[in-house]
Amino acid sequence: MPASSARRSSAPSPAPPRGYTVTKDQLASRLDRIEGQVRGVKRMVDEDRYCIDVLTQISAVQAALDKVALGLLDDHAHRCVVGAERAEQPGKTEELMAAVGRLMRRG
Repeated sequence: MPASSARRSSAPSPAPPRGYTVTKDQLASRLDRIEGQVRGVKRMVDEDRYCIDVLTQISAVQAALDKVALGLLDDHAHRCVVGAERAEQPGKTEELMAAVGRLMRRG
C-alpha cells in the first residue's frame, strides 16, 4: 500500500451531520449570550448583589437554556428521529423520550 493511501485511511472521517447542523450558527450565538449571562451572574455574586436580583438572573439563564434545549429537541425529532431509517426509528424515539424525561426532571 502506498504511503499516501495509508495516510488517507488513517484520517478521521468527518462527523455525520447533526439535527442542529443547519442552525449551528444560531445555536452557537445563543450559547455565547448565555455564557455572558452566566458570567454576569458570577459578577453579581462577586459584587455581593441582592439575593433576589441574583436569583432573577439565574432564572433568566435557565429559561434561555430551556429554549436552546427545546430547539435541539425539535431539530432532533424532525431530522434524527423522523429522518432515521425505519428500523432505527423506535430506538431513536426512545432516546428522544429519555432526553425529554431528563429535561423534565431538572430542578
